[in-house]
Amino acid sequence: MGKSCVLSIDLGTSACKVALVSIDGEVLDVATREYPLTLLPGGGAEQDPEQWWEAIRSATQTLLTRGSASPGDVLGIGCTAQWSGTVAVDGTGRALRPAIIWMDARGARHVQAMTDGWPRVAGYGAMKLVRWLTRTGGIPAGSGKDSIAHILYLQSEEHRIYDRTACFLEPKDYLNARLTGRLAATWDSIALHWVTDNRDPSHVHYDATLVRDLGMDMAKLPPLIRSTDVVGTLSPQVARELGLPPGLPVAGGSPDVQSAAVGSGATRDYEPHLYLGTSSWLTCHVPRKKTDVAHNMATLPSAIPGRYFVANEQETAGACLTFLRDNLLYHEDELGTGPAPDDVLRRLDQVAAGAPPGAGGVLFTPWLYGERTPIEDHQVRGGFYNVSLSTRRPELVRAVLEGVALNSRWLLEAMDGFTGRTLDPIRFIGGGARSEIWCQVMADVLGRRIDQTERPLEANVRGAAAIALVTLGRASFEELAPRVRVGRSYTPRSDTRAVYDRAFAAFREIYRRNRPVYRRLNGGGA
Repeated sequence: MGKSCVLSIDLGTSACKVALVSIDGEVLDVATREYPLTLLPGGGAEQDPEQWWEAIRSATQTLLTRGSASPGDVLGIGCTAQWSGTVAVDGTGRALRPAIIWMDARGARHVQAMTDGWPRVAGYGAMKLVRWLTRTGGIPAGSGKDSIAHILYLQSEEHRIYDRTACFLEPKDYLNARLTGRLAATWDSIALHWVTDNRDPSHVHYDATLVRDLGMDMAKLPPLIRSTDVVGTLSPQVARELGLPPGLPVAGGSPDVQSAAVGSGATRDYEPHLYLGTSSWLTCHVPRKKTDVAHNMATLPSAIPGRYFVANEQETAGACLTFLRDNLLYHEDELGTGPAPDDVLRRLDQVAAGAPPGAGGVLFTPWLYGERTPIEDHQVRGGFYNVSLSTRRPELVRAVLEGVALNSRWLLEAMDGFTGRTLDPIRFIGGGARSEIWCQVMADVLGRRIDQTERPLEANVRGAAAIALVTLGRASFEELAPRVRVGRSYTPRSDTRAVYDRAFAAFREIYRRNRPVYRRLNGGGA
């Protein structure tokens, strides 16, 4: 007791983590709560904000009863959350419908209509493409999975909700509104609305022309602040719910991609980190604005004011292992398979270790919900390839680990080209980084040293806490980054190089040859 700290909230896709983090950046304690995801016809993906809040409330109360810190030790609150989601709220910040999350593609045709034109370049109207790239660094994705596509979907297909909406908020900004009563967004969280001028990362603001081009109502967009600004103070009612003192300052905070960069300790330019959770990304900070339309990557405002980072994302990574667990190995149905054991991920590691590098020639493509980078294709799908009667379970499990790594290698090639350098070593964070075999697979497939951070699952709460500590004037980003320690390093093994070079060539060939088939099968939506 008596150790000053901040309360850090990380709202993920499958669960939230709430942590107490000391002013030195040490994670004192963490509580986790899960909640469901609803997948809908036509590419819909939604979650209930009330279930988010109940998970946060329960986790916070649990933390405060375990003795790592008392309510009086908490100096402030920092939030991070899944990015590219949309919560439609009324003037009091109350959600009017379920949240539309980053996997939702129902707005694809609406955003495509807004970005089309003649002549067309890379699927966009040429003049619109130039205007967007110049001002924002990117352009709304044709997949319909950006926040702006969600809003256009509501505007076109849920008129009553759209008309009643006072403000559209990202999940992180919804949490801030719930905590403080203030509706606002940060320079980094608003980026995937593609309506801000990002040419000066120290002065991000709405661009009236871009808002008009998308047919948006400027009045439904939140005021903008920095990640390191205080958005407001904890309201008395919410303080009673959480068991905290009222009036605690709440930091603007940052979405998960940006907070992970801070929490990985890789905050200097060209220091990369690889995150592997439900989704995955490979990113780093860079000194200037740049766009790669071919690989759907751009530099966007960072959680660190005045800085850019490279934005990219693979849609499903750890979700592939979850799919294997829940739908193939431990699905409860007429066959009578029981629920997965608590240590199922450790057991899957042990099973995968029974197959050699290359998984006996079996390949797995991890595109279970379309893909964003290094190719944007919401119609592509995953699967096992080169399976034979001699294929065993170890090969299938290992193929899933390797398939995610092969997709990361494809992205790494694009990232090396984007930054103009070989990104090495790579910090590894997220739930997937807890797996020793996956760490080694990543090192072997990518051909780079993989630095597994200590307690990699807590990178996002560390990042959110770091932003809050900077906001409160208790630390600087430069002071906090070196305190993130590497637990173990994994170096590429030379005897696996030829195996994975062949697998990677075949992996890309599978996409190229099957792309027309995916389009025929899935042309109706994601």
